[in-house]
Amino acid sequence: MTRTAQRHLLLNMTANGSLAKPGKDLFVVRHGEGPYVDDAAGNRFIDGLSGLYCCQIGYSYAEEIAEAAEKQLRELCYSPLWSESAHPTGLALAERLAALAPEGIEHVFFSGGGAEAVETAWKFARRYHTLRGEPGRIKAIARRGAYHGLTLGALSFTDDPGLTEPYGPPAVETHFVANTNRTALEQPLDETAFTEYLLADVEATVLAAGPDSVAMLIAEPVQNRGGCITPPEGYWQGLRRLADRYGFLLVADEVITAFGRLGEWFGGECYGARPDILTVAKGITAGYAPMGATLVADHVAEVINQPGEVLNHGYTFSGHPLSAAIALRSLDIMERDRVLENVRGLQGHLAQRMASLGDLPIVGDVRGAGFFYAVELVGDLDGGGFSDTARATLVADLIPRGLREAGLLARVYNRAAPLVQIAPPLISDGALLDRIADIIAATLDEASSRL
Repeated sequence: MTRTAQRHLLLNMTANGSLAKPGKDLFVVRHGEGPYVDDAAGNRFIDGLSGLYCCQIGYSYAEEIAEAAEKQLRELCYSPLWSESAHPTGLALAERLAALAPEGIEHVFFSGGGAEAVETAWKFARRYHTLRGEPGRIKAIARRGAYHGLTLGALSFTDDPGLTEPYGPPAVETHFVANTNRTALEQPLDETAFTEYLLADVEATVLAAGPDSVAMLIAEPVQNRGGCITPPEGYWQGLRRLADRYGFLLVADEVITAFGRLGEWFGGECYGARPDILTVAKGITAGYAPMGATLVADHVAEVINQPGEVLNHGYTFSGHPLSAAIALRSLDIMERDRVLENVRGLQGHLAQRMASLGDLPIVGDVRGAGFFYAVELVGDLDGGGFSDTARATLVADLIPRGLREAGLLARVYNRAAPLVQIAPPLISDGALLDRIADIIAATLDEASSRL
């Protein structure tokens, strides 16, 4: 299989040429059950990252999902949501999502995934302002270190030179503001002062860019890139006030945080967010099929939908009947099996277990919410950085290898701020969460002893 990948498969976000190195083997997942996956050799692992933040209900609902998929395929395999044409499953899912969404957000545009959902949010923002007589609103604001997708529009809002520079100037002029990472502060601030500092930075950036030129601000309720960065109290309410004051749209990128990851259908509800537009993907189908969606507030849709205006935007597989049927069945399962209640009931326990890792010398910070946590690592240099030797032996080798050998799939970032991140399936019980925490603790304890 490694040789097949070398010859034919271009893996995402991968140094594909490295597969040719002697002794380098492709990690192949062949089977899933509950919160576990098995590799091609039959080894079992806890899926500590829910695939890629999307397998909310794990891997044991295939029969139910397949039943819904078969029924849909027998009735209708494909029909576009295009040119005054729709199909019942897409309509049903739009209605379902509108019922789950925050008050005032009742319009849904489907896409194939998260990056397409973000692209759609940008187009909607531009169209909204143009139709209101402000075509000069052509700029966006995003947060430092954020990731919002890899298509050219979404890449404009992604602050990572390694991802952006190979493709030249951004498609959208984007100004970046401070994210909500408290550990990046030179001096500690209390919650109120931190919120004021962050909002002042946003306002100053808007004023510098030109208030009449800013179309939207995009942010995740909990920022994934940089390690599960949670907002301080009052932050999202402050963003809402600034959006209202200066006329730009507020976009909550919920591609990761929606559908139970933080214990609510939409993670922004944990922080009092009132966005104009929401972007979702991943958990909408619990990983059983590809799908994304952009949810739009009524006041935005009213402008875009005014009589005579054509929404010149679309995707061939927008709201595909198969994906829509799978999403509906997945939502049914989550409600029936009280999956959100499971997260709410265990999130305090997971928070305590993760916080206990802070006692280890190699741990600089532990942060997150719900079933979404990161451990930021500190190294052997003054200020917490890693020497080249420590980074190569610990972050790039011992920690990821130790986690996997102990049976846990987690994400280990080896970038500016090395991290260990988990996002377990939302069906995980307390014993499994304890096992995850124990494996991380043992692995990081070993790394600390060598630091």
